Amino acid sequence: MNIAYLVNRYPTVSHTFVRREILGIEAAGHRVHRFSIRAAPDDLPDPADRAEREKTAVILTKAVPLLLGAAGLVLRRPGGAWAAWRASKAMTPPTARGFVARVAYLAEACSLSSAMHRADVRHLHAHFGTNPAAVARMAHLISGIPYSFTVHGPDEFDEPRQLDLAGKIADAKFTVAISDYGRSQLCRWVDTAHWPRIVVVRCGVDLAAIDAAQADAEPGFDFCCIARLAPQKGLPILLDALTLLGERGVRPRVALVGDGPLRDELERGIAARGLGGQVALLGSKGGAAVAAQLRASRAMVLPSFAEGLPVVIMESLAVGTPVVTTAVAGIPELVDDGCGWVVPAGSVEALADAMAEALSADADRRAAMGAEGRRRVAHDHDAGRNAALLLKYMEAA
Repeated sequence: MNIAYLVNRYPTVSHTFVRREILGIEAAGHRVHRFSIRAAPDDLPDPADRAEREKTAVILTKAVPLLLGAAGLVLRRPGGAWAAWRASKAMTPPTARGFVARVAYLAEACSLSSAMHRADVRHLHAHFGTNPAAVARMAHLISGIPYSFTVHGPDEFDEPRQLDLAGKIADAKFTVAISDYGRSQLCRWVDTAHWPRIVVVRCGVDLAAIDAAQADAEPGFDFCCIARLAPQKGLPILLDALTLLGERGVRPRVALVGDGPLRDELERGIAARGLGGQVALLGSKGGAAVAAQLRASRAMVLPSFAEGLPVVIMESLAVGTPVVTTAVAGIPELVDDGCGWVVPAGSVEALADAMAEALSADADRRAAMGAEGRRRVAHDHDAGRNAALLLKYMEAA
């Protein structure tokens, strides 16, 4: 079966789970055509992502050919194009900016439809219920090719009506949530008749690849935090917790791996709190370097305000490193006191207390927590097994 995958920007360092899923489907003997609305970044640190970039077709390139191609398809398929245009109105705001977005979505959907027909694609799957699901839905209405999409959160849960999640779910053959919590949030916005077509397929990791990864860690750090430097990750709370620990005479060192829009603000916050000797912003790293940093840490800390279910938690537990994190979204489905410390989101004191406990935990306790975490990941978050489950839904569709 020829399958198409659509992501807003692919590959990127934060979308390794998509790569694992695609490779799992291809390992089962199917062909996957990768489509990205926008071009991938040039500075991909992971060789596997650089290889994926070479296999991925970018939809949003030159505007004039894109619009001319869309106009031709609209003339050939006016009924489908009109249905897609009507659907786009519910997925964008009734403003001038929303009108521009609708035109862009239609052009992208036409380009994707043409490419899928040339490749004899039988099913289209999109990751994220935002722009990719909008374009996938419109491409389905134009081409007749069935589609599905995976919702991760938290963005989709913040604006379900503006994104017309209900309409996307109604038109899809099935919709994927990555946790039971995520499924419950999707069920909130649709008629109960659609609930059976909302399924849970968890994100996964490749344990063998993680075990085989070889890289050197930056030495001398007690904790690592692997996160996009974005507001939803709650990283200023981590700085406040380190300040509070310092007032108690405890000064752990934290390696912060990742990049994003809050980098400058975090640098200022580190300087203002006098944490320059404790927190290092290491930037984005490839998968092997991330695994090495996790192994070298007493615990991985992630003080998120909002999430889906972070893959980095799975990666940390896969290498046997317990986690300090927050009780939001799907995280408690994987993490409890058996493999980490779960604290209320936004609580500086609770985060500091948990980090202090992680520092004081002896090697036997941390090893036991890490072993339990790895067992859970192997049971519920194996990339190959979960890709096979998703494939079953695609084949049924």
